[in-house]
Amino acid sequence: MNKANHLYEPHLVVCEVSVLPGGEWAPRSYGWSLIQVESGTGYWLQAQSNTALETGAVLVVAGEAQGRIRASQLNGMSLCAFNVVPSRLSGLITLGEQDFFKQAAGRTESAFQILPPENPIAAKMKESGAGRNGEGLLLRLTLLQLFVEAFGKELAQPVPGKESADARERLRDFLQKTPPDALLEISFSELAQMTHCTPRHLSRIFYELVGMSFRDKRAEIRLSHARKLLATSQCKVVEVALESGYKSLSLFNLMFARRFGISPGRWRQKHGLNGGTEPLRTKSRRFAVG
Repeated sequence: MNKANHLYEPHLVVCEVSVLPGGEWAPRSYGWSLIQVESGTGYWLQAQSNTALETGAVLVVAGEAQGRIRASQLNGMSLCAFNVVPSRLSGLITLGEQDFFKQAAGRTESAFQILPPENPIAAKMKESGAGRNGEGLLLRLTLLQLFVEAFGKELAQPVPGKESADARERLRDFLQKTPPDALLEISFSELAQMTHCTPRHLSRIFYELVGMSFRDKRAEIRLSHARKLLATSQCKVVEVALESGYKSLSLFNLMFARRFGISPGRWRQKHGLNGGTEPLRTKSRRFAVG
């Protein structure tokens, strides 16, 4: 399927399908399909194999599986299908979990599985009455949970070498989407929890992406804010210090001079509203990360 079209594919949608005796139906989804045989019998056909499907059975299949369902010659089939596109659940599942589903879809042995009617997942799907209860939110959440449960412990297993990469991508995503000032509102430990990695590992990847430590980045943000206030307001230097997060005027003076090579007062004389030069122009920007 053309990747450019996947955004238009059905997602978290429940649909009913009727297959005539001897007829065929091929699930078409960029992601995965959870399909239950509500009535009738048939087969799941692939290039070199076919597997029987009985009433109540559930088929979990990836779009890449390239298979189709054929109804028995004696009777038709009634199917209930639920489509899931993991890549469109970024606010719900992690990058590592998205990668798990992507890799599973590309492996022949895991691109589809058939759960017999007595399987707990198949029984729960039947109890939910997916093909009869419409498009309610609770139904969609139930089916999404059953889809995840179909992968069991395999999904919970960490992918070797992926944990570090996932933490890096979560941090990169946070830095690119969040205004710099937001770093002043969270602690280092809170950021570690958000990125699901240890403080030691976070310290390393933060420096690699930003070019400085978390502490130094916060200091840079405060001093940039202070410089803007000095250039565009009539606040006293002590007020600028407090507004920028410094509880000590002497510490503010020390940090400002260390960073810019000049005291706050002298800097204002050169660049402030009454300093004879154009005020410093600043604009909001995102983090530049490598």
